[in-house]
Amino acid sequence: MSDELYSNAVLRLAADIPRIGRLARPHASARKVSRLCGSEIEVDIAMAGNRVGDLALRVKACALGQASAAILGRHVIGASHKDLVMARDQLRAMLKEGKPAPRGRFAELALLESARAYPARHQSVMLAFEAVVDAAATATRGRAATPQTTPLTG
Repeated sequence: MSDELYSNAVLRLAADIPRIGRLARPHASARKVSRLCGSEIEVDIAMAGNRVGDLALRVKACALGQASAAILGRHVIGASHKDLVMARDQLRAMLKEGKPAPRGRFAELALLESARAYPARHQSVMLAFEAVVDAAATATRGRAATPQTTPLTG
C-alpha cells in the first residue's frame, strides 16, 4: 500500500505546501475535519471579484491530505467558486466512481489516483477542496469571515 499511495511525487508535494499560514483579513474561513482519520484543514480566503485573490492554509493531515492541499495551494489563485466546485466534484468522482482525474487548473490531482483503491483515505484527500469550496461560497455571499467546522463523513 505505501508504494502505491505514497509515491515520490506525492511525498514531494506533501513536503512543499505553499500558502501556509493565515491571512490578515480573509473574506471567509472554513475548517474541515475527517472523523475517520482526524486530519484537519483550515483555509482563509480573500476574493478579488469572483476569483480567488489570496489563500492561506493550515494543514494537519497525512501525506495524501498534505499533497492535495499543496496542489490546491499551487493552482488556486484566479480560480472562481465554480472552478473550485468543479475540481472538488471531479476529485470526488475520481476517488469514489473511478472517473478520470480533474482536468485543467487542478489536473495535478491525477497524482492522487492511487488513493481510489483505499476508501479510508478519500476523506483526507478531499478535505482541502471541501474547505476551499465552503470558504469561497461564504466569501462570495459576503457573509462575515467566521470559521466553519464541518466533520466529513464517508
